[in-house]
Amino acid sequence: MSLLTIRDAATGAETLKTDDPAQIAAALAPIGVRFERWPVADLPAGAEPEAVLAAYRPHLDAFLKETAAGTADVIRLTADHPQKDAIRAKFLSEHIHTEDEVRFFHEGAGNFVMHVDGKIYDAHCTRGDLISVPANTKHWFDAGAVPHVTALRVFTDTTGWTPHYTGSDIAARIPVTVEAA
Repeated sequence: MSLLTIRDAATGAETLKTDDPAQIAAALAPIGVRFERWPVADLPAGAEPEAVLAAYRPHLDAFLKETAAGTADVIRLTADHPQKDAIRAKFLSEHIHTEDEVRFFHEGAGNFVMHVDGKIYDAHCTRGDLISVPANTKHWFDAGAVPHVTALRVFTDTTGWTPHYTGSDIAARIPVTVEAA
């Protein structure tokens, strides 16, 4: 289940918690974050990346045309990945990217946590969720200690995905609950 929790960054007090996709989209829109639900393709678990891309091609092509993004690929992170801990650690610190970070969750879940204007927007994304975090938005991502994610990544230039760390310890101070997908 998709879930958005908004907290005050200073106190941690919750100001909103909702699992309604329309409310999630409406709450994220003012900070430039796009959130929407796409129909989920009926593919076998662990389908090959080419099959995942092909299954979402109509939605993906429309998105690429609308946003002028260049291409997409598929990333998979599971509990048996030999570098799962290192990959997770890389994105647990607050950082920015120089281009939008777009993910569509085909399998599994993860939390995109944005730090904007003194608020923390914790978007727990699950199967069928598309999220687009604007360039230069302070954020971090957590797929959990036991990750299970297959996602489409959309990009114009992959160098825009290089994380630029802010040096803040806020990600360590703000609790994020990564729920099972």
